[in-house]
Amino acid sequence: MSDVLSDLQLDRSFPVSPERLFAWVTQADKLMQWWGPEGLDVYDHALDLTRPGPYFARMRGSEGNEYHVSGQVTHVTPPRSVGFTWGWHDDTGARGAESHVTFTITAAGSGARLVIDHRDLPNSEQAESHAKGWTSTLNKLASKIH
Repeated sequence: MSDVLSDLQLDRSFPVSPERLFAWVTQADKLMQWWGPEGLDVYDHALDLTRPGPYFARMRGSEGNEYHVSGQVTHVTPPRSVGFTWGWHDDTGARGAESHVTFTITAAGSGARLVIDHRDLPNSEQAESHAKGWTSTLNKLASKIH
């Protein structure tokens, strides 16, 4: 494993106002409609990115595989950005390496642009895996937002 931390950045535009997009990426009732890659369902959570503090989400895939992520919401600046730490838990419940995620929202034409910065991932393989996960998750958001 490399000792060099890796970062990734993804962006997507949506046909809604920055305020509406911010609500979709922070409020629990809206997050639950798109959180997690396609094929995963959140079955347990304390997922509220509207205020600083702890969060977690437990997801289950169609094959029965379970995934648990947790962290701390570190900042909330409506309607511009929200940041949080990110750490996967292993099968024993131990939390692994911590990385940092920031959602940044800006006006873009007649809509809004969401940039996801996921920093301090343990290595490039993890960055590639997270890029696939976030891309799939953004696909779900795009299909739900209105």
